[in-house]
Amino acid sequence: MDQILAYIDTNLDASLDRLFALLRIPSISAQPAHAADCRRAAMWARDELASLGFTARLSETTGLPGVIATHHGAGPDAPHVLFYGHYDVQPADPLDLWHADPFDPQLVDGPRGRRIIGRGAVDDKGQVVSFLEAVRAHLAVTGTLPVRLTILLEGEEECGSPSLAELLSRERANLGADFVLVADTNMWNFDTPAITMSLRGMAAVEVTIKAATRDLHSGLFGGIALNPINALTRILGDLTDDQGSVRIPGFYDGVKPVPEALLTSWQALGFDAEAFLGDVGLHSPAGEHGQSPLAQLWARPTADINGIYGGYQGDGSKTVIPAEATAKLTFRLVPGQDPAAILVNFERFVTDRLRPDAKASFKSFGASPGFAISPNAPFMRAAQAALAAEFGKPAALIGCGASIPVVEAFKTHLGLDTLLAGFGLEDDCIHSPNEKFEVGCFHRGARAHARLLAAFGPQ
Repeated sequence: MDQILAYIDTNLDASLDRLFALLRIPSISAQPAHAADCRRAAMWARDELASLGFTARLSETTGLPGVIATHHGAGPDAPHVLFYGHYDVQPADPLDLWHADPFDPQLVDGPRGRRIIGRGAVDDKGQVVSFLEAVRAHLAVTGTLPVRLTILLEGEEECGSPSLAELLSRERANLGADFVLVADTNMWNFDTPAITMSLRGMAAVEVTIKAATRDLHSGLFGGIALNPINALTRILGDLTDDQGSVRIPGFYDGVKPVPEALLTSWQALGFDAEAFLGDVGLHSPAGEHGQSPLAQLWARPTADINGIYGGYQGDGSKTVIPAEATAKLTFRLVPGQDPAAILVNFERFVTDRLRPDAKASFKSFGASPGFAISPNAPFMRAAQAALAAEFGKPAALIGCGASIPVVEAFKTHLGLDTLLAGFGLEDDCIHSPNEKFEVGCFHRGARAHARLLAAFGPQ
C-alpha cells in the first residue's frame, strides 16, 4: 500500500492533466446540441479504461450511452465491486458569473491550497477520475486489482437518468456485484471523511384548481365568485401545523425514530445550525419542533411548496379573479414512507377541502423512496477502516437531505446496496457558476479509493 500511495503522490500532476482533458469536453446532457460532446466524453472514458486493461465498451440506450468496463482483478473468487459515476454535467449558465470559460478548467489558489475550477470539477468528473487514478496506481504497482471491478458511467444523471432503468435492465447480467460504490457525495469537512448513511426520497406533484370558465372582473364578481388563488392558498396553508408537522393523513406512516446511536454520532459532529443558515441569510431552524437540526435535514420528511402562480403576473395592477391557480410541491421522504401513498393522500387532502364550484387536477413528476444503509452492512467495517487509515480519524456517518435516485435504481433492478463515500465539500458550488474541487480533496480521494479497493479485497 505504501508503494501504491507513493505512486498516486508522485503522479498527481499527470492525474490532473487527465482530469482536465475530460473537463474540457462540454458533455451537457440536458442540451441536445451537446449530444455529440456527451458521446465524446463517453468514448474518452471507454478508451481510458481500455488503456488500463479493462474490457470497456459503450452501452447504447434510447438516449445517451453508458460506459461499462470490467477487470477480473484477483480472480473469480475475489469480491466484486460495481463502481458508479457519471460523465455528463449541468449546463454552465449563467455564463457571465464564471470567472473563466467553464470548459477551460483552471488551477487557482484558494484558502486550502490549489483548487480546480470548471464545470464537472467535482460533479462528477473529478470524483470519477480520482477513483480511476486509484485503479491506475494499483495496476501500476501490483499488475492487478484486489477485487473484481465493474465500472458503470452514466451519461444522463444530470437530466434525470431517463435511460438508466433501460440500461440496468438490459445489462443486469453484466452488472452483478456484491455492492455498489458511488463517489458523488461530500465529506463532512476538509479534514473529515464521511459515509452517507441515508438519503431522502422524493415525490413531486403539481395541483391546479379551476373555477370559472374565464378570468372575471373583481369588481363585478368579487364577493360572489370563487377565487381559485384564495382557495388554493387556504388549502396549502393547512399543510403543516404550528409545530411544523405535516397534516396530510397517513404522512408519517412507516417513519421510524432515528436510532439513538446515530443521533449520538451526529451530536459529536458539532453542527452549527445558526452558522449553516447564516450563510444564506437565515438564523432559526424552521422545521418540526422537538427535532434536532440534523434530524430535520437528514431524517425527517418534509412538504414544501416550490412554486405558486395564477392570475395577472405583469407590472402594475389588473383587477381580475383568475379562472385557475397552480402550485408545485415536493415531499422529501424518509425510509419507510410509500411515495405513491403520499401522492394519493395529498390528492385526498386537497379534494376534501375544495369549495363548491372548485375542481382540482393533479400532475405527478415522479417519486422515489428514501434509502438507508445498515451500519452492519458487510462492506461498512472495511470502508470505515480504510477511510480512518487515510484521514487519521473515523469517517462521519452522515445523512443527506437530497435524493440520489440511482441508489434506488440499483436496489430495484440489481438488488444491490450502495456505499456512498465521496470527497466533495459543501462549498464546491455544485450546479452553480465557478464549480470547484479542491486539489487536496481530489488527491486524498484517490489515496482513499486505493485503500478502499484494498480493504474490499481478500483479507
